[in-house]
Amino acid sequence: MTSFVGRGRELTDLGLLLAGQRLVTVTGPGGVGKSRLALRAAARAAGAFPDGTWLVEVAPVRDGRLLGHAVLESLRLTDGTARPPLEVLTGHLAGRRLLLVLDGCEHLAQACAELAVALLRALPGLRVLATSRMALRTAGEHLLTLAPLPVGPAGDDPGDAAAAGAELPDAVRLFADRARAVLPSFAVTGANAGGIARLCRRLDGIPLAVELAAGRLRALTVEQITARLDDRFQLLTGGDPAALPRHRTLRTTIGWSHELCTVQERLLWARLAVFAGGFDLDAAEYVCAGEGIDPDELLDLLTELVTKSVLLREESPFGVRFRLLDTVREYGLRWLRGSGDEPRLLRRHRDWYLGVATWGEVEWFGPRQAETAERTGLAHANLRAALEFSLAEPGEEQIALLLAGTLWFYWVGCGHLGEGRHWLDRALALDPEPTEARAKALWVTGYTATLQGDLPAARPALEECRRQALATGDDRALAYAVHRQGCAALIGDEPARAAELFEEALWHYRTIGELNSNVLMAMFELGIAHLFQGDRESGELWLGRVRELCEEHGEQWAYAYGLYALAYSHWLNGEVRPARTLARESVRLNHLFNDLLGIVLAIDLLALLETEPAGPGEPGNLREARVLQGAAHRIWRAVGKPFFGSRTFNGPHRACEERAVAGLTEQEFTDFFATGTRLDLGAAVHRALGGGRPDGPGPLPGPGPGPLPPAPRPSPVGR
Repeated sequence: MTSFVGRGRELTDLGLLLAGQRLVTVTGPGGVGKSRLALRAAARAAGAFPDGTWLVEVAPVRDGRLLGHAVLESLRLTDGTARPPLEVLTGHLAGRRLLLVLDGCEHLAQACAELAVALLRALPGLRVLATSRMALRTAGEHLLTLAPLPVGPAGDDPGDAAAAGAELPDAVRLFADRARAVLPSFAVTGANAGGIARLCRRLDGIPLAVELAAGRLRALTVEQITARLDDRFQLLTGGDPAALPRHRTLRTTIGWSHELCTVQERLLWARLAVFAGGFDLDAAEYVCAGEGIDPDELLDLLTELVTKSVLLREESPFGVRFRLLDTVREYGLRWLRGSGDEPRLLRRHRDWYLGVATWGEVEWFGPRQAETAERTGLAHANLRAALEFSLAEPGEEQIALLLAGTLWFYWVGCGHLGEGRHWLDRALALDPEPTEARAKALWVTGYTATLQGDLPAARPALEECRRQALATGDDRALAYAVHRQGCAALIGDEPARAAELFEEALWHYRTIGELNSNVLMAMFELGIAHLFQGDRESGELWLGRVRELCEEHGEQWAYAYGLYALAYSHWLNGEVRPARTLARESVRLNHLFNDLLGIVLAIDLLALLETEPAGPGEPGNLREARVLQGAAHRIWRAVGKPFFGSRTFNGPHRACEERAVAGLTEQEFTDFFATGTRLDLGAAVHRALGGGRPDGPGPLPGPGPGPLPPAPRPSPVGR
């Protein structure tokens, strides 16, 4: 009675399976659209079955012994003898070519498997298409796992696509189609597409949930529906009264899956609901085992939840991960809260992710840096949940400070300055006790605020950290406070004062035996401070030391910043080609970590280098320079204040702009900048690396430092 939306690829895949295999099962979570897809595929394949395609509704059958009778009834076969249904079926269907669709097999999976195998063995012309929330687990079965409808990437705005008449995500299209049945004038526009996409994303793209939400447009706006999704099981009711009972409300759909689980599986489902996003087996074992779940049984229970389409299985570079759809997770949370065990599970969850953060901080300094960035990114949603718990739970304030501070490498090195400030500010406001955890949170706050160009917030935090460190004898916190005060002085256009503070911080670091990425960054920053004062020799000595230590330890993040500084130094000396090579490598390495600050600094320098003559008698490319400046402008908006508000750091940008003004028409100056602002991050990086240009780099090197111009070799640093 309603139109079929999307699923083009899945229909093709299912059609190919039906053409080549005799038993195919479509599996997936409740409400994902298994029945609609199977019926659509069966209709498409009807021409291959001269004796028909037949639907058997298995869901209403509660006793497996009656399954054969249900098939007879669906095939409109009557038999008054005492013969078993299987014998009647094989007798009537002998020599025929037909497709049998068994819909909703999960509660009678074994009975359906036994019947299907018996019929297929006896009837060469038969093919069986089943739908089930779990596989039938029989020989010869081929699975097609159906995922929710695409909702589009979280950062995308479908309003642009709607305004341009482009294709919308399937979930948005489904919502719009069902909305028009309620409000005939409804249309997706540039104004409402973003809100619809957010709603569909909150609903995981589950077709049933999307359809039920569209039905609420009779009384609510899209925004009101989204706001009420915290109680989605109360909201998403009122489905088609002609549908099967389990498909009329979201609660009954998920509840049907819950009924199919054993007591132990339900307990694990409830405990897994504390995870916000994906998780791996190790995390599940630590958080969920014990108190009723034997650790040795957890893997089997987890596997069963995957088999029953409660858990989604996902591949990652680090092995298999699992995820609950938000709707399924919310159902589990209700059971967990009802059990009274939620606080204990949330604390275990927090403890695990505190360990993830702590290990990430250790691993950040070394050859596994890029892997650490990716692993921490995979844990991002769970780290947020752990922080939220620590901030909301009385008595956990010190852990909140520790966790927020320990993640400095992720906030700073992986493009999350704004979010880091959010958590750090909240944690610091809760507990003024002068502990080591607070000292760490203070210098990390000062660091992130400095990089955002927010010196009025950075300086008091760093000074408080310094005073507390002196009062409590915390030498490590003192080193970090002085170091970051040097950063504040550097972007405050006080390079001489900054150099003094960096020298002092490095003395403290050597005294306590500290060597990590922060120490290398202090050396890089000291080198930059010397360059800004016109002392290229001292600057390159420190930058050479950074490069040497990075190569020794396999450190790439500080290395990338060192390359940026060396590129700047080469430009100061009129060496354009090596400067460009170094700056491009800096962009490439920073992109591995999604370090927006490192990327944008190097791109802005590359823009300046484009204005330089490429060779004798060859003019600079002012148009490309403006494109790169436009691309950098867009990235700065995601970082904070451009160039930290520093006149010194802004120098290359200003010089580039002045050259472009002098050599381009006003229209060119504006248009090429606008072209750059339309580049997303990936496109901007590709452009900066010379993508598509005659002097482009060709295939990118591997993640390790590639062949670069030599840097001066410093004498051992003894200061």
